[in-house]
Amino acid sequence: MPRLNSFLVLLVILLASAQSAAAQTSIFNVPTTDVLPPEKLYVEADYITKPVSYEKGGYSFFGPTIVYGLRKNVEVGINFFYTKSSDPDEAELQPNAKWQFYSNEGRGLEAAVGGIVFIPLKNRATTHPKAMLYANISKQIKGKYGPRFTTGAYGFVGRMDEGETRRGVMLGYEQPLSGKVTFVTDWFSGYNVFGYTGVGLGVDLPKDNYIFTGYSFGNRGRGNNWLGIFLAHTF
Repeated sequence: MPRLNSFLVLLVILLASAQSAAAQTSIFNVPTTDVLPPEKLYVEADYITKPVSYEKGGYSFFGPTIVYGLRKNVEVGINFFYTKSSDPDEAELQPNAKWQFYSNEGRGLEAAVGGIVFIPLKNRATTHPKAMLYANISKQIKGKYGPRFTTGAYGFVGRMDEGETRRGVMLGYEQPLSGKVTFVTDWFSGYNVFGYTGVGLGVDLPKDNYIFTGYSFGNRGRGNNWLGIFLAHTF
């Protein structure tokens, strides 16, 4: 518990330093060990959908993501997401922070800790704030198209819905296919908002633009899957 309390204090300090909040740099769903360089700004437009009618359980989930390199080895950000479905519309703010506390380029190793806070802006009688804390480590294989492997653990703080998993592991794999195209896949264990396997392709575009599209498959529930399209620019 003392270690968890110390990490929570660190997370609060980092979040309080942010002028705005966002989803972090990630593989697909799993956070990377990367952080933005100081004073760099990353802006992303996100669109997620379960491509069936609302009456059959479909939904559309969209909004902006902003990430800022606060200082060396620290990034902060904020998401705002709006969800439309057959249920009442939902809106959520997601401030977050990440600290890359270890980096050894020669060995291809990086390690980071971070957290994301989920703040509902609508339907507060049935939805509740919570946070996810995590730690991960990555290994970059040398070579022109050397892959990178990521593994780590996560845990939720706050009220969870009945049947949701509070803690688990996460895995990620990134494989460059060319100088501009990368195949990625990742996985969160457990049954919760992150309990998915994601598979997709990212493409570097001219002038610091980037597009990513992929599909996520839920760990539980028939038809529990979604399509994601993300367009980003780094300033």
